[in-house]
Amino acid sequence: MKLNLKALALTCGLIWGFGVFFLTWWVILFEGSTHDLFVLGHIYRGYDISPLGSLIGLGYGLVDGAVGGWFFAWVYNYFVGKK
Repeated sequence: MKLNLKALALTCGLIWGFGVFFLTWWVILFEGSTHDLFVLGHIYRGYDISPLGSLIGLGYGLVDGAVGGWFFAWVYNYFVGKK
């Protein structure tokens, strides 16, 4: 059974993007807007713990998750085709 590349890329992108978005708002809720670089701030340029940072993280997460999901599905389909 092969995976649909576009469907998995979209799913992974949405999950990762909204995960970063909600994680940022979770930290803002309990810690406040700190503008400190979180772990992701070292990977995603411009990301910090702020409302604007949550939108930047959402954008990066959508792209990053989609690329990762597409790559995973492509590798999976490659090895399933070899079988």
